[in-house]
Amino acid sequence: MATGSRPWGALLLLLLPLLLPAACRAGGGCAGEGGPLEPFDALYASGVEAYYGGDFAGAARCLERALRSRRELRAARLRCRRSCRGQVRLAAPGPGGDGDLPFFGSVLRRAGCLRRCEEPRLGAASRHRAAEEVVADFQRRVPYSYLQRAYIQLNKLEEAANAAHTFFMANPEHMEIQQDIENYKTTAGKVDLIDREARQHMEDYSAGVRHYDKEEYELAIDFLERALKGYYSEDEDCQLMCEGPQRFEEHEYLEYKAGLYEAIADHYMQVLACKHDCVRELATRSGRISPIENFLPLHYDYLQFAYYRVGDYVKALECAKSYLLFHPDDEDVLENAGYYEGLLEGTMDPDTVKPRKEAKTLLRRHKLESHLLQVAAAGLGYTYTEPNYWNRYGARQDEHSVPSSISSEPEDGPRLSLAKKPMPKPDRELKEGGPLLYSDVKFVYNSQQLNGTQRVLLDNVISEEQCRELHRVANGIMLAGDGYRGKTSPHTPNERFEGATVLKALKYGYEGRVPLKSARLFYDISEKARRIVESYFMLNSTLYFSYTHLVCRTALSGQQERRNDLSHPIHADNCLLDPEANECWKEPPAYTFRDYSALLYMNADFEGGEFIFTEMDAKTVTASIKPKCGRMISFSSGGENPHGVKAVTKGQRCAVALWFTLDPLYRELERIQADEVIAMLDQEHLGPSEMNINPKDEL
Repeated sequence: MATGSRPWGALLLLLLPLLLPAACRAGGGCAGEGGPLEPFDALYASGVEAYYGGDFAGAARCLERALRSRRELRAARLRCRRSCRGQVRLAAPGPGGDGDLPFFGSVLRRAGCLRRCEEPRLGAASRHRAAEEVVADFQRRVPYSYLQRAYIQLNKLEEAANAAHTFFMANPEHMEIQQDIENYKTTAGKVDLIDREARQHMEDYSAGVRHYDKEEYELAIDFLERALKGYYSEDEDCQLMCEGPQRFEEHEYLEYKAGLYEAIADHYMQVLACKHDCVRELATRSGRISPIENFLPLHYDYLQFAYYRVGDYVKALECAKSYLLFHPDDEDVLENAGYYEGLLEGTMDPDTVKPRKEAKTLLRRHKLESHLLQVAAAGLGYTYTEPNYWNRYGARQDEHSVPSSISSEPEDGPRLSLAKKPMPKPDRELKEGGPLLYSDVKFVYNSQQLNGTQRVLLDNVISEEQCRELHRVANGIMLAGDGYRGKTSPHTPNERFEGATVLKALKYGYEGRVPLKSARLFYDISEKARRIVESYFMLNSTLYFSYTHLVCRTALSGQQERRNDLSHPIHADNCLLDPEANECWKEPPAYTFRDYSALLYMNADFEGGEFIFTEMDAKTVTASIKPKCGRMISFSSGGENPHGVKAVTKGQRCAVALWFTLDPLYRELERIQADEVIAMLDQEHLGPSEMNINPKDEL
């Protein structure tokens, strides 16, 4: 997030200056410490106030203390809840009319234990009840956005780089921060950046997978076992944190007028729902909505093959059986387990090798939680649907799987249970190679030649004269920052970005500010492009416009020396690219409804500006395309096609950018309005452009 626009949480806090501790109010800074823990929301408010007041040292100090206060608050609550759980066991109810007294007596004693434990360090519980908007800011790591700007002003580039990286890990769609990070790497020589909010069990898991991919199996085992240990520790913490205050909208049906047992059930169901969702919480990276699919079982899947490769067949069988707890009908792992049992016969009884205890315990608890939630939903009158927590789309990404005939040689032994990781199944069959419809359009490369999926490169989509005409229209209608809320350099400070929509072009043409025939050309060639894309990819339903944008990127003089940034950072068009996780999250704020994209180029008289496809790592280039008049690249909009634009270092690069959807609910509103304008013009006999958008000489 750019710090020029304040988040809702920060705005809320700035409206509540009376809540700030005296030491943190304007003029006081964050000097005072000691006594009960200061509320993190008040410290955050003070930091934001100092930032906008130009006190960057005070802002950094208060923001750092806010982050530390929030961590210490969580640690104190965990420590007390864990301690009191051990000191005061909940008693079982006994028989008779007073049989519930032992149970409620233990509840009261545990509550008293918690208060005695927490108050000396935290003070009154009400001090730490932050507004939902503030909590959301911390979840999205917004304080780090302020921190990096403050550290820049203090010339602390290393701290600024780490703060920017921490924010970016939860906000990978934030292009401004991404560009800041590239600048830090150049100016400060900072290559290894630190995520200050990294979750260690996920870091260990990612490291284990990297070593596994390199066939460094002993190191993979070390990191994956460490990841499992961290996962179960985090699971215990997550369970404890769910025992705090709860308020879910779907549980407000009692309106606080319930009797004893209804009120207890209401609150406990909220706690139970929170605990049940810890599986999803621990598998979800910061800033994401969707979890890593099949996350916990995947640990055992990687480990079963890694242990096999280092010759530890007992551990291999143990991990295979642990995986089967989650997916008992997985034929590949069943075969793997059978193979390991065969290797152990004669040396020990394979039946003595059991699944891991912690996996059995978690799964047993998870099933009981699910049962109680469904029973409560039926009895207390609210809706509950059990999510699929162990989705098997998530699988290891290698070729190791049990062959049909088993050999004792390691090279022919077990393979990865689920083979290569599949993408979520599309709702349509992917095809390509359909007719190009227009005789003058020239096929150049297909997906295979472009080293990817659902890609095509075409030439002669429009003529040289049409390119020149379109360029003249662009010069008359484009506005700096169009489509990016007026930001003239939304992707890089080294270029100026300008754009215009189809509707704007037609409006200017109708008003006589540009030639109407030229304005209509923009409309017509975009329709021609849509027809070609729909036909080439052999779509069995209509392809609609989602957004149409005439764009130009101009290199700014005096800012091109030693550039190492991109004109447009690597991204995907309908999901949030997460190179660290090797994932693309199809969730807001991504335009998840986009299905296909196309770029139709208008000129070649500039330097740089090549269009590039990359792997999911956003680094490995798989194809590079030099724009020229009439050239069009089109591709599916998902995570299978990460792409970007190299720096434009001289001149101006112009193109028609097109995004399409198969869902009519997401049709481009301006396009619908443009269709109405075209119909009106046709009725007034003002005529189309000289270009006929209907296919001619169909191939």
